Amino acid sequence: MKHVVLSTRCQQEIARGRILLKDKDFQNKPQNDGFVHFQNAKGQFVAAGYLSKQNKGLGWVLSLEPIEWSDSFLVNCFQLARDKRQAYFKDPETTAFRLFNQEGDGIPGLTIDVYGDFLLFTWYNSFIYQNREQIVASFQRVCPDYLGAYEKLRFQGAPYETGHLYGQSAPDVFTILENGVSYQVFLNDGWMTGIFLDQHMVRRDLVKGMAEGKRLLNLFSYTAAFSIAAIAGGAIETVSVDLAKRSRELSQAHFMANGFSLEGHSLIVMDTFEYLRYAARKDLQFDIIVIDPPSFARNKKQVFSVAKDYHRLVAKALKVLAPKGQMVLSTNAAQLSLEKFKQEIAAGMSGKAYQIEKVYRLPEDFPSYAQETTSNYLKVIKIRVEE
Repeated sequence: MKHVVLSTRCQQEIARGRILLKDKDFQNKPQNDGFVHFQNAKGQFVAAGYLSKQNKGLGWVLSLEPIEWSDSFLVNCFQLARDKRQAYFKDPETTAFRLFNQEGDGIPGLTIDVYGDFLLFTWYNSFIYQNREQIVASFQRVCPDYLGAYEKLRFQGAPYETGHLYGQSAPDVFTILENGVSYQVFLNDGWMTGIFLDQHMVRRDLVKGMAEGKRLLNLFSYTAAFSIAAIAGGAIETVSVDLAKRSRELSQAHFMANGFSLEGHSLIVMDTFEYLRYAARKDLQFDIIVIDPPSFARNKKQVFSVAKDYHRLVAKALKVLAPKGQMVLSTNAAQLSLEKFKQEIAAGMSGKAYQIEKVYRLPEDFPSYAQETTSNYLKVIKIRVEE
């Protein structure tokens, strides 16, 4: 058992709920990963947790009680997570959701997603990865009823990116259901899977009629999942725009999975800003515009940062938005607060009157940790222009 001394200020902040630890929090910077009991300068227990670099952090608090890293601790976390998601297990129209979500379920650095009969474990730091055999064994005691599992490694210095973890191998591509709509996914091909599960509440509203009878523009569309949901909900036209050449093939797979015709629905491989300029020249108009860019992107012509450039997207999109149209504006930039995001949107609107109709945060299967604001990273704001 390691013992690590924390700064006085850090101890006070832990007592108020902080769990992510950084370099400045330690009297002596720890050198190695491992489960630890954090102490004050007098050697008194403060908290239990572990050390491992993850993004800008060096460790996590797991408990204010002197617990041990053990099978029983892991099993308890997994059982509580499963119990909280009974509605998802019982929903015949949804077969893909998050079963375990990092600090929101008690173990920072680990997510577990359900994709039909298969699972996806994602390891976000080396400590969690090094303990994966124990984690998997404890998880299987709670959830033994899956055919197989895959893993993705999302930390610096990882020995590989993705791979088969245990059980049967999944098909290269297969279909899952979400809100009664089919999506084609893949588990062993890089970090992506074909769909971002944290957006299922937005897609649900599109399926339930938000886009009925409307023309939708889907920017940074990836596999056009928003467009597919809109079509299922009665959209009469969709245009999906993404710079990645593979986006067309992946998007077509979703159309085929649902038996949707591409007639009236376009899949365009183009830079988003270039497409918006083109659409404005052609006097194209859309009733709903969905904008969900990566937090940071670079191409040959420009660099895009959500924190600095989102307002530019909003301003350009306004030029092709129909009167009294809606925008669904999204970001997963953890360091960008909801208020700062609203300010970016307001800057892009340049004084044009609009109303915020709905704000989405992470859905129930993605529980966050309230004291760590970056834990609830997703921010989606639906607005309607007033003229």
